[in-house]
Amino acid sequence: MRKYKVLIGMALAALFAVVVLFAVVLPAERGYDPTGIGKALGLTAMSKQRSKAEPSLDEVIDDVLKANDNLTAAANADPEDPLPLPNPAVSQLEKAAPKTETMTIKLGWDEKTEIKALLGKAKVMVYSWSVEGGKVYVDFHGHDPSKGDKYWVRYEEADGITGRSGSLVAPFAGEHGWYWLNVSETPVTIKLTVTGYQEKLIDYGLLQ
Repeated sequence: MRKYKVLIGMALAALFAVVVLFAVVLPAERGYDPTGIGKALGLTAMSKQRSKAEPSLDEVIDDVLKANDNLTAAANADPEDPLPLPNPAVSQLEKAAPKTETMTIKLGWDEKTEIKALLGKAKVMVYSWSVEGGKVYVDFHGHDPSKGDKYWVRYEEADGITGRSGSLVAPFAGEHGWYWLNVSETPVTIKLTVTGYQEKLIDYGLLQ
């Protein structure tokens, strides 16, 4: 039964390659449009704009055949065998469960603070914070200590908001977190919750 499925897959892959060649590739590359589909899609006009440095017809056909080989290989693959992940880092095994940490930060008028999560490279955190009593300016960013004290990247900047939820996969090992400035005329309270594989949360207190 599987043999028939493979043969059917190969036949469909070959048919697909032929359709693409005559309906798309030849009209776009060479202006040859035996099916009329290329003209309807405006592909024959594209062929007139090609420079002499463009690939030859033989090169284009070779590309189509290579694509067909890839389709054939996929058709021949065992459906029970998984394909390799394009990025293995999307799946990580950890020794411990993710931890949840919460913080409550009070800021008077024009006061500011920073709270950072210490994360290893590619480690994940999910966060949510909300403001009571007013609005704040926020700069969500990260510091890479291996590149010096002045190196940092910004994930988000917003002014006059009352909260945010999101997630972060750390692009490098270091501190990743929030700078908050109270932009209201009244005191505010920020409630922060972080769940993930952070080593710890760092409270820098009120900044000068």
